[in-house]
Amino acid sequence: MPRKLILIIDDDNRNIFALKAVLRAKGFGTLSAPSAQEGFDIIAENEKVSVVLMDMMMPDMDGYQAIVAMKKSEKMRDIPVLAVTAQAMVGDKERCLSAGASGYVSKPINVDELIIQINEVTK
Repeated sequence: MPRKLILIIDDDNRNIFALKAVLRAKGFGTLSAPSAQEGFDIIAENEKVSVVLMDMMMPDMDGYQAIVAMKKSEKMRDIPVLAVTAQAMVGDKERCLSAGASGYVSKPINVDELIIQINEVTK
């Protein structure tokens, strides 16, 4: 079975670095982008993205706007998105899911929970 390819969209390089290290150690392939638009460009060039880990708090286009844009796009609508946020406030999970996210992970990230969710949305 080919390994799953995870696209990490996050404006903080430290988060990208940490997530890439963890995901690669677990056998996943990774790509990354510092903005939603650059993430969309990567998806346009790469048919094999299995899931997107989307930071919700980014400048320019935030994660909520990006998920809505993905769900409106014929090319991107079927790619599951896991919302990643440090804003673990009441109602955040519901807001992410109602925007179209397939799942929700709060920072600091519980790696086991993240892997479970990735496997769940990519069955």
